[in-house]
Amino acid sequence: MNPNLPKEKVKLLRLRRRMKSRKPEFRHFEAHKKLKLRDLGWRRPRGRHSKWRERYGGKWSGRVLPNPGFSSPAGVRGLHPSGYEEVLVHNPKELENVNPEFQAVRIASRVGLKKRLLIEEKAKELGIKVLNPVKGD
Repeated sequence: MNPNLPKEKVKLLRLRRRMKSRKPEFRHFEAHKKLKLRDLGWRRPRGRHSKWRERYGGKWSGRVLPNPGFSSPAGVRGLHPSGYEEVLVHNPKELENVNPEFQAVRIASRVGLKKRLLIEEKAKELGIKVLNPVKGD
């Protein structure tokens, strides 16, 4: 957890965690029937005669459409669960623009091992938290 976070943001992060635990998992329409839809996330039903879009009939079995009531509190929306704002980094030079009090670094997946180790080393010097370090650390 970020030690520089105000108390109200810590409360909102706890509230967000509790809200997300109660939120249903929004699946693609008929994902239980078709294998190619199984791993897809939510897609809004757009069919002209879709019962799902119209919210009537069919086997609803407790399913709900996403709506603004399921969103997290505005004060912590988009923050990492630790309370830091995530910054995507591709090279060591990009670390100069990061504020270590409120921001943490996520190293891009396309970065190779040699450059990744350089980024982690420089981040350690600057006191910046790395959200996805090399497994050995």
